[in-house]
Amino acid sequence: MLGRKECVHLLLAHNAPVKIKNSQGWSPLAEAISYGDRQTITSLLRKLKQQSREALEERRPKLTDALKQLGDFYMELKWDFQSWVPLVSRILPSDICRIHKRGSSIRMDTTLLDFNDMRWERGDISFIFDGDAKPSHSLTVLDNRVNSYQKIRYEESEVEIEEEVDILMSSDIVAAQMSTKSITFSRSQSGWFFRENRTELVGPFSADFYAINGMNLASRKRREHLSEEDLQKNKAVIENLSKGNTAVIDTTLETNVQQHKRNSLPPPPQAEVTWEHYISTVPAPHPHLGRQLVYKESLKGFRATVAMSKEFPLSIEVLLDVLEVIAPFKHFSKLRDFVQMKLPPGFPVKIDIPVLPTISARVTFQEFHFRDDIPASLFQIPRDYQEDCGRFPEL
Repeated sequence: MLGRKECVHLLLAHNAPVKIKNSQGWSPLAEAISYGDRQTITSLLRKLKQQSREALEERRPKLTDALKQLGDFYMELKWDFQSWVPLVSRILPSDICRIHKRGSSIRMDTTLLDFNDMRWERGDISFIFDGDAKPSHSLTVLDNRVNSYQKIRYEESEVEIEEEVDILMSSDIVAAQMSTKSITFSRSQSGWFFRENRTELVGPFSADFYAINGMNLASRKRREHLSEEDLQKNKAVIENLSKGNTAVIDTTLETNVQQHKRNSLPPPPQAEVTWEHYISTVPAPHPHLGRQLVYKESLKGFRATVAMSKEFPLSIEVLLDVLEVIAPFKHFSKLRDFVQMKLPPGFPVKIDIPVLPTISARVTFQEFHFRDDIPASLFQIPRDYQEDCGRFPEL
C-alpha cells in the first residue's frame, strides 16, 4: 500500500504468505493491483502460485490415503447451464462426466472440447489423475479421437504470467463470500390443487426436494486502478455475456491480447499518516494508506433448489473428508458444522443455482456404484497413443 518494493521483495524472498488478508479482508495482491506497480504485482502472483503448488504437495499423501480408503466406484455426473433466453439457452454448455476411481487414481471422461462459432465442439477427452505418481506426472489428458496425450504442466510460462497480470490490472478487484448464517431449507411443494411434498427420482435415486432460503452472496469490488476505457470494456463484456453475444466478447479478448503490456500506474499520493496515528485507531478501521478507494459492496440473494436422497451410496461426511484434503481452508470446520446441523438428511444428488440473472447452473449425480471390477488399464496411457505437448495449449 505504501509502494515500498524492497520490503515486498525481501518478504517474498523469505516466503511470507501471500494469501494472508488485512482487517478489511484484502490480500497483498489486491493492494498491489490497486497501487499499480507491475513488477510488484508479477512478483506476488508468481509467489502465490508457487505457495499454492507447495501447499498442495504437502497435502498429497493425505489425499492419496483418503482416496484409497474410500473404495472403488463408478459415477456419472451431469452438469448443464440453462436460460429462459432462447439464443443464450442454445449456446450454453452441458455434459455428462463419467468418473472411475480405483485406489488412489481417478479417471474422468468428458465430451466438451472447445467453443467456436457460437457452438461447442464435442470430442472424447479423458483426464487421468495418478495419486502415486510424481507430481509432474500425476495429471494426464488423453484425446481419444486422435490417440494422443499430454502431461499437464504445473508451472506457467512467462508469457502466461504476463497475460494474467494484464487481466488483473484491467479488471475489478473482487472479494466474494457466501453467507451461510441465514440459510434455511423448506420442503418444495408439487401439485396444483392438492399440494404435497415434492419427491422425484433423480437417476435411480428417490429424492426429496428442498428450497434453499436466505442464501446471500456478499460481493465487494474495487476499481480505483481502472481507467474509463477499462470500465466501458468490462461493462460491455458483462452485458453481452448475459445476452449470449459471445462474438463481441471474443473480439474484446483478442483486442486485449494484441495490445502491449499494461504499464505501471503513477503512484498514488503518499499517505500523510504517522505510525503512531495508524496504530492508535484500534479497534476502529485503520486509515487507508494506498490509492483513494473506489469501492462498491453488494448483497445478492439466491433462490436455489437441492434434492436430497437417502438412497445414494456415498455419505456426505465421506465426501467432506476427501474435499477437506483436496481444498482445505480455515473455515472448513464451519462448513462441516453447517452440513451436519442444517442440511436435510441424505446426499445432495441434484442442485439448481442461479449464476446470472438469465442463467442457472444444474449439477446432477445420475449414477453411483461401488465396484471392485474397475480395470487398472483405464488409468494407463494406451501404448498406441503419441505424446503431443501442444495438443491442449491452454492447460
